[in-house]
Amino acid sequence: MEKLLNMIKEEQTQNGYVSEEAMNHISQDLELPLAHVYGVTTFYSFLSTEPLGRHVIRICKSIPCFLQNGESVAASLEKNLGISPGETTTDGRFTFELTNCIGACDQAPAMLVDDELYGNLTPSKIKKILQSYD
Repeated sequence: MEKLLNMIKEEQTQNGYVSEEAMNHISQDLELPLAHVYGVTTFYSFLSTEPLGRHVIRICKSIPCFLQNGESVAASLEKNLGISPGETTTDGRFTFELTNCIGACDQAPAMLVDDELYGNLTPSKIKKILQSYD
């Protein structure tokens, strides 16, 4: 299982997503059923079978973030990017996703941009954060 996850994560890192072709190659290389590779790939929320933007923004939708006004942060992100959760900007710059706990409950509401954590968010902080990315 560790080798499978490593290969999937490497594909995600190199190409921004795990294509059907890549899953086929991994399946053949590890002599595993394609359904197993697909199941593992789609189980983890930080892996994608679709192309993503250059920067992936993940807003936490867990209870602590919700209770700390996380909905207004997500709404601000939607307004600033002009996209809804699950979408990518037309220029391919950002993909916006809602995800379960990102392990930053003490900084709620929180989000990840790529691997960078931002906590104690407010709608006004969102614009500044977005401007810091190409």
